[in-house]
Amino acid sequence: MSRALFFVIAAIVAALPAVAQVWPSKPVRFIVPFPPGGSVDPLARLLGAKLADPLKTQFIVENRPGAGGSIGTAAAAKAPADGYTFVVVFDSHGVNQALISKLPYDTAKDFAPVMLVGTAPYAIATQVAKPWKSFTEVVSASKARPDSVSIGSIGNGTIGHLVLVQAQQMAGFKIVHAPFAGGGPMNQNILGGQIDMGIGSVALLSPQVRGGKMRAIATTGHQRAAALPDVPTLIEQGFPGLTAYAWWGIYAPAGTPKPIIDRFHAELTNVLQQADVRKTLAEGLGMDLNVSTPDALQKWTLEQLAHWGKVVKDGGIKTD
Repeated sequence: MSRALFFVIAAIVAALPAVAQVWPSKPVRFIVPFPPGGSVDPLARLLGAKLADPLKTQFIVENRPGAGGSIGTAAAAKAPADGYTFVVVFDSHGVNQALISKLPYDTAKDFAPVMLVGTAPYAIATQVAKPWKSFTEVVSASKARPDSVSIGSIGNGTIGHLVLVQAQQMAGFKIVHAPFAGGGPMNQNILGGQIDMGIGSVALLSPQVRGGKMRAIATTGHQRAAALPDVPTLIEQGFPGLTAYAWWGIYAPAGTPKPIIDRFHAELTNVLQQADVRKTLAEGLGMDLNVSTPDALQKWTLEQLAHWGKVVKDGGIKTD
């Protein structure tokens, strides 16, 4: 290595900590690849509001829904890697690679992981006027009259949909699937009676259940959900081994300077240690906080890609 090249590299390395010291110097954008009203949007808005003071800047939430979250996520992948764009993703982030043949980004390579914020089991809930008190009753009704019962999810090929596919394969029944662009529109259609029930994260559905507007009839964890302790799991209702978890993660475009990622991670960690934030996410959204390292999020991402990719392939599921 020449002396000139050595000094150039040394100067760059020495300057890196300064990047984090001057960041942020303008508003930061949170891309939410889903519409308002679900669970991703309120999470992003809560974090943005809490981060504004310690980082002395505004966090702007930009909703860019569609295609299971891939439209907004693609926009984040193409954004400048300067620390002024982050994307708050849902669990579909770990499925879209297997579902969408022309996905305009590589899930494993085009993002710098920041943090796995938390997880939550899924729940299945009906409008309170519907007759079913358990998922077992739904299975019986669907067997008696195939295609007579409808259930919504936040999109074709999302984890909620894949859980339904697996359940139908295991129990030999048929239910009508109604995909929506996000949790908000799905909830509106359940409450309006356009569909019979929906599958969404406990974070999404438990507020409606506690408010007396919906009745939860199953959850998808290994154990009962803390937010819905009286609701039996699918395992308890005759679906051995059928589990699935919603999750929320934060990524930056690949190439975002590590000092910025490290500082942002530290500030996020501080925010997520605040009692009121933990209470809101645990009780209001039914989320089990994880607060992972960037490396742990990358490991989680690769595991999700492998697991759900196999389910999609084995089930022959396609969305395009």
